[in-house]
Amino acid sequence: MQLNLKNPLVFFDLETTGINIVKDRIIEISYVKVHPNGKEESKTRRINPGMPIPPESTAIHGITDDDVKDCPTFKEIAKSLASQIEGCDLAGFNSNRFDIPMLVEEFLRAGVDIDLNRRKFVDVQTIFHKMEQRTLAAAYKFYCDKELENAHTAEADTMATYEILKAQLDKYPDLENDIHFLSKYSSFTNNVDFAGRMVYNEKGEEVINFGKYKGQLVSEVLQKDPGYYSWIMNGDFPLNTKKMLTEIKLRGFNSK
Repeated sequence: MQLNLKNPLVFFDLETTGINIVKDRIIEISYVKVHPNGKEESKTRRINPGMPIPPESTAIHGITDDDVKDCPTFKEIAKSLASQIEGCDLAGFNSNRFDIPMLVEEFLRAGVDIDLNRRKFVDVQTIFHKMEQRTLAAAYKFYCDKELENAHTAEADTMATYEILKAQLDKYPDLENDIHFLSKYSSFTNNVDFAGRMVYNEKGEEVINFGKYKGQLVSEVLQKDPGYYSWIMNGDFPLNTKKMLTEIKLRGFNSK
């Protein structure tokens, strides 16, 4: 089934130095940009992370320090990459929990404040887990009846994810061929920040989603514990989390 798109949809996958979105860096990004008219364009780029790639990460994706030593840094490609995905919705495999928060963090570190808050995010892994409870390779075999060659390379994983979503739409009649529907269906939580440290409650209010204040309104926590904001801003939290918390704090000042 071909995708019913209102905006271009970018399937993408990242290979990184690790899984900590604050400390680790992207070393490869691959994407397939699918236009509403069905046109597809793809690109894969290696990136110098500016830090050593741990052996345990190389063991997964096969990318070494030598492979990226002459590649551009993320900061050097950030503006051109942002222009490529501007106005696009995004899709991936486990992308809501990892790839999107990591990508946003890299953009912020590079000084490119790309606004993704109005974009739709389709996480194919979430759809798969809700329907079948398996892994990417198993999903590819299950939905497409193909073996996933070169697993854990960004390009192979990206193309497999794109094929899986189309096959999921063919297989499940209750899945609407609509990016707004798929975005809502593939989201476990309604995040305020991409890392999910803050989420919206059923009233659309921002609440803390971790620690001793979990479940409490962000605005109320900032009022009763003035040191909480400084703790977050000086702590080991994603830049996007700090940015969204600052916006909530400033909104509180402006409403007074």
